[in-house]
Amino acid sequence: MMKLTVLLCVLAVGCAAHLPKAYVCRQGEACWPAAAQWQKLAAELDGKLLQPRSPLAPCREDATSAACATAMETLVNPYALQDDPGATQSLGWLDAWTAEPSTYAVAAVSARDIQAAVRFAREHALKLVIKGTGHDYLGRSSAPNSLLVWTHPMRRVETTDAFTPAGCPDDTPRAHALTAEAGTRWGEAYHAAMEAGRYVQGGGCLSVGVAGGFLQGGGFGTWSNMYGMAAGSLLEAHVVTADGELRIANACQNEDLYWALKGGGGGTYGVVTQVTLMTHELPTYQGFVLGEIEAADEAAYKELLERFFAFYDTTLRRPRWGEHVSLRKQSIDVTMSFADMSAEAATAIWSPFLAKLAAEPERFHASVKIIAVPGKAMWSDQFREQAAEAIQNDTRPDGKLFWWKTNQGEVATYWYAYTSRWLTAELFDDPKKLAAVMFDASRHWGIEVYFNKGQATVSDAARGRNAATSVNPVVHTSPALAIVAANADVGHRPDFEEGAEKRARVRAAMDEIVAATPGSGSYVNETDYFEPSWQRSFWGTNYEELLRIKRKYDPDNLFTCHHCVGSE
Repeated sequence: MMKLTVLLCVLAVGCAAHLPKAYVCRQGEACWPAAAQWQKLAAELDGKLLQPRSPLAPCREDATSAACATAMETLVNPYALQDDPGATQSLGWLDAWTAEPSTYAVAAVSARDIQAAVRFAREHALKLVIKGTGHDYLGRSSAPNSLLVWTHPMRRVETTDAFTPAGCPDDTPRAHALTAEAGTRWGEAYHAAMEAGRYVQGGGCLSVGVAGGFLQGGGFGTWSNMYGMAAGSLLEAHVVTADGELRIANACQNEDLYWALKGGGGGTYGVVTQVTLMTHELPTYQGFVLGEIEAADEAAYKELLERFFAFYDTTLRRPRWGEHVSLRKQSIDVTMSFADMSAEAATAIWSPFLAKLAAEPERFHASVKIIAVPGKAMWSDQFREQAAEAIQNDTRPDGKLFWWKTNQGEVATYWYAYTSRWLTAELFDDPKKLAAVMFDASRHWGIEVYFNKGQATVSDAARGRNAATSVNPVVHTSPALAIVAANADVGHRPDFEEGAEKRARVRAAMDEIVAATPGSGSYVNETDYFEPSWQRSFWGTNYEELLRIKRKYDPDNLFTCHHCVGSE
């Protein structure tokens, strides 16, 4: 059972200082809406105005109660957390922010509900927060004294083989597409696409929302090297802007807003109510290489890194390969993905590399499993059976989805540090240099190298779609993204002394990587709360245009979040 003290020792929210005064009215101040005004909003919303509580409120009231025990168990299930308007995936960040529920929440089921919330917030100078799944590291979907637009109830998903963006000429080619409302999770979207015999490019973490910050920040998933970023697949978005109007953004109308939504960051330009994404033919197979490769000592580990990155450069640096490896003190944890090849074909590719390691048992030990299922069975019971060791099912009576066990450590955790950096092509062109940088960095802390989150290896078909997004252009020439992070053990009180020590080690590891990647940047959705020069780091040369669009659609900065466009 998780301990009560997990939320009782954190610091203040860190983003209010960036907000214009007009939108920071706090409860207890004269500007705060009177009870009658809240009641009027509730009547307009037909009872969909809620007053969220912290999921740990029962424990604060009675730590020994059955309600507290239930709350603690709920915290470790990402889908259960998402069913609670007062909960978020992360509990806070050292010296930065704390998860706190909004004073009121609109449980939106339609664009009309969202419009009512936006107009009310603007009229009464309220801090407005947007949350679909609450799957955010930087506290952007959490704030006290605020009105929450909670899109979780909006999860309708439809597929079509004849989509035409609204307002486009009649001769516009029709597209296979999937339309998902704002609260849809990727696990639900994948199921819907598969049932239609299609694949939609989305997130690797199945509990992440389709339409929120993931997509609007760029969006990388398990097979992004083959199909591109999720933002590149966006055909149309419906969005409520700061004036309370519902706008359609696509290639034929509100084109600048459309471009900004494809990488300019979530919670910035409006509340997206639904998105339509292009879909693709199902791959023949989808599979994974899972396991661990250990080295006997540091010298062997350095050589292992050299061998692995050379193997990646010559053999795996292809659109069909993706996902990541985790670099530890003397081991590599492998979670690689592949598409359009059978398990036998993938095994043939990995066998020479693994055989050479097996020939030196005194120096290396590899335990690797390769699995694959037909594309039409990827999210089926057949896949769940084969990948049982890698997944966690939602065991609640109405639970239908699952999540990866590798994501479990992110659920209801408290962050000490989280950093990322795009790894440049120059490094990958010299595997020995790349291995040396990763070896030096891993002396300080563990590193995850995500090959699917750099798009230099993307397929030709996806390259043009990627180029039409507003992400930092460095993404297009980087083969991977490095992530270095540290968090409190889930279920335990954050230890601030331990947190400071771990944060220093994370920064030391990332300093090694930054020194080797001059001019690179960081991924807006997975980044340091204290990222320096964040405008350039997140968006590079696109920032000024994104800021112009922000001022056009939200001149008074109603939509403001930490290190979002216009939050200076």
